[in-house]
Order: sequence, then structure tokens, then C-alpha cells
Amino acid sequence: MLTEGSKAPDFSLKDENGKTWTLADFLGKKFVLYFYPRDNTPGCTTEACSFRDSYQVFKDRGVDVVGISPDTEASHRKFREKFNLPFLLLADPDKQVLQSYGAYGEKMMYGKKVMGVIRSTFVIDETGTIAKVFPKVSPDKHVKELLEIL
Repeated sequence: MLTEGSKAPDFSLKDENGKTWTLADFLGKKFVLYFYPRDNTPGCTTEACSFRDSYQVFKDRGVDVVGISPDTEASHRKFREKFNLPFLLLADPDKQVLQSYGAYGEKMMYGKKVMGVIRSTFVIDETGTIAKVFPKVSPDKHVKELLEIL
């Protein structure tokens, strides 16, 4: 996983409408990049709805929120609509961006080692430098942790 002070890896991913976003689109302002395993699952829904419920606080602090998972653009569209999510969700079906941030790898699930998305978050500053790393976050407490440091 990347460390604080590292340059954030560039990416080129599509949102639910097929628009391509890159790291350069976010330079000039601070943003939260959070990686999650799957749309419409209990933990991921809890985390996304927490971001939704605090979204205005992030915006008031000048911070964008972007979620990335291996789900498809169509899955993201349904997830955003179902839960009224006001922030970007980007599709990484090839898991290349997940891997470049260290958010995909071996993890324990139900007592077994499996390969999968490691729920993690990166705060990226205005210059594209990683300001803070939250590895292996708890979906129900994470947004509160973030707001304490932003």
C-alpha cells in the first residue's frame, strides 16, 4: 500500500455515465479517494451512505469524494440512484488502479485467505500527493475518522 508523502498514481477510469476521469481532473483541490469491494453489499452500502450523509460537510471543507470499486459502470449507476449518492463512483473492472494503490491483494475473509479489494482510503492533496492513508477501514466509523483530520 502507498504511504503518506507519496505521489498518487495516475488513473483513467469511467463513471456511471461513461465519462473518463483522471487524477489531473482533481488537482488543485483536496479529495478523498476511497476503495470499496462491491456495490449494494452491506458494508459498502453503509460506507457509501455515511459519505452521502456527510457529503455537504466535505464540500464545505473544499474536499471532493470519489469511490472506486471493480464494479461496472451500470452497477455504479444503479447503486448511486438507489441510495442517492452525490459523489463520483469510478469503475475499475481490471483492478489496475486498485492494485496501483495497494487496495487489492490477499486478505482474510471468513477465516480464509482470499484475493480481493482491501477497503482503504487515501486523502490526496491539491498537488496529487497522498496526505493521509487509512488502510483496512471500518465502514461504519470511517467517515467520522476522516472528518476529524480534514
